[in-house]
Amino acid sequence: MQTALVPLVLLLNGLAAGVLFGTLLGGFPYLASLPAGQYVHAHAYHGQRYDPAMPLCLVGTVVGDLALVLVAEQAAARGLFGLAGLLALATAVISLTKNAPVNRWMRTLDPDDLPADFAARDPRPSWGAWNRLRSALTIAALVVNCAALAVLL
Repeated sequence: MQTALVPLVLLLNGLAAGVLFGTLLGGFPYLASLPAGQYVHAHAYHGQRYDPAMPLCLVGTVVGDLALVLVAEQAAARGLFGLAGLLALATAVISLTKNAPVNRWMRTLDPDDLPADFAARDPRPSWGAWNRLRSALTIAALVVNCAALAVLL
């Protein structure tokens, strides 16, 4: 079971980390540079493209790491898989509570008729900060999962 789970967890974690790393490099800087109406349109478009792939990758990472805590042969690897799972779980919690609500809100707005108070409610600063944190957590989870694999080798 360990032999099948480790590559799967690394794949899922790597996909999630890669997408989030991409948002740090180009996705969010681009969105942050746009005028409000263009931002709303672009954010709504991009936000729906990552569902359900990103949640599946994160949940798969958490569940896979939990399974590896139970079946990994070395205690050090079990501890590392547990830590990686907690980091991925933290990413999922941030995604669900901080980023996904903004994504849903963006899909309800008309870019050509934004609410009068949109400038005061512009979610970019907060969304960007939470995105940086969840990106760092997911990348850290991948590093820890790779360390666990190294222990197993």
